Amino acid sequence: MRKWILALTLLLPGMAFAAGGGIELLQANNDLRDKASLQAGAKLFVNYCMGCHSAQYVRFGRVGKDLGLTDKELRENLMFGAEKVGDMMTIAMDNKDSAKWFGVIPPDLSVISRARGVDWLYTYLLTFYLDPSRPMGVNNLVFKDVGMPHVMWERQGWQKPVYETVTDAGGKTHEVIKSVELIDKADEAKAEQYKKDVRDLVNFLDYIGEPAKLERLDLGWKVIGFLFIFLIFAILLKLEYWRDVH
Repeated sequence: MRKWILALTLLLPGMAFAAGGGIELLQANNDLRDKASLQAGAKLFVNYCMGCHSAQYVRFGRVGKDLGLTDKELRENLMFGAEKVGDMMTIAMDNKDSAKWFGVIPPDLSVISRARGVDWLYTYLLTFYLDPSRPMGVNNLVFKDVGMPHVMWERQGWQKPVYETVTDAGGKTHEVIKSVELIDKADEAKAEQYKKDVRDLVNFLDYIGEPAKLERLDLGWKVIGFLFIFLIFAILLKLEYWRDVH
C-alpha cells in the first residue's frame, strides 16, 4: 500500500505538468456571481460550441432560471431548434458522424471545467495557432495535435507560434514553441475583446459544471460559522464543568 502511495505522489506532479503541456496556464479569474458574464457566455456556448458539443447533464430551464432569463428570452437567445425549456442541452449530431469527421467524438462539456480546470480552458481557447500540418489547419499550446478547429478565429484573428532555442541534456539544441502571437497587428483590438469573450464562455462552463456551486459555498460558510459558535459554547461549557475540579 505504501508503495502505491509513493508512486502516486511521484506521478501526480508530472501529470499536472502534462495537463498544461508544459505551458504556464493563464488565469481565468472568472466570477460565477456575474450574471451578465454568464449570459454572454451562454450565448457564445450555444452559437459556437453546441454545433459539435453537448451539455447533456444541464437543462435549458435550469440555465434560464439561474441566469435570470425568462422562458421567452431563453427561447430567443439560447434555443434555435425545436427544443423545449425542460430539455437537456443536447445536439442532433450523431456520434458516428462526428467520429468520422473529426477522428474522435467531441466530448460532452457538462463537466469539462471540473475535469480540466477553468485556467486550462481559458488558456486553451486563447492559444490556437496556425499549423498547416494538421487536418484542421491549427494546433494548440496546451493540447498538442488537437482535432478541434478554431471555431472563433474571426473573433480573435489568426495566431502564429513563437519559437525559442533550447539545449537538452545531451547538449543538442532544438526549437520549441514558447508562446503565440497575432499574425496581423490590426487584430489586437478584437483580440482583447476575445479575451473577455473567452472569460465569459469559461465562466459559463464553470457554472454548468456545478450549477449549485455558489449555494454550496454559501452553505459551507454558514456551517463553518455555526461550528465556530458551537466551539465557543463547548469551550465555555468545558471550563464550567472543570472549574470545581481544579
